[in-house]
Amino acid sequence: MSIEVLNESGLEFDVRRLSRLARFVMEQMRVHPQAELCIKAVDEDTIAELNGQWMEKEGPTDVLAFPMDELRPGKVNEEPEEGVLGDLVLAPAVAERQGVEAGHGREAEIDLLTTHGILHLLGYDHAEPDEHAVMFGLQSELLEKWRSSEDRADQEPGWS
Repeated sequence: MSIEVLNESGLEFDVRRLSRLARFVMEQMRVHPQAELCIKAVDEDTIAELNGQWMEKEGPTDVLAFPMDELRPGKVNEEPEEGVLGDLVLAPAVAERQGVEAGHGREAEIDLLTTHGILHLLGYDHAEPDEHAVMFGLQSELLEKWRSSEDRADQEPGWS
């Protein structure tokens, strides 16, 4: 998988960790191993401009997803589709505020937003109650597995 993470936000965060999370989520969702993803962290002015231009909403948001080849999660015993998954645009400053409000901090909020954004790139939505239940349930499951794998990596030498 090709995962590019660009930090143009002016705030520091662990870019390699974010790349590992994106790879983990994409693998869990059986995205083709040659798929491409770009994650760009930007400041609030930039994401507010993109939010207005593409979503017709005012002000900054936390994450925007721009799918490219309309890839979908792979199925067991089927070859996944090749292509470009798309672009995610994150606003770490917004994530920081939301993380504090939620009581889990900026890093956990960035994890949540990245996972949420990748699910959007894979065609998931949450406009309807049944879609919301499916997407947020899957998001929680993926984040729980991610935290568990990261805990093991921290505790076991050589785990990666």
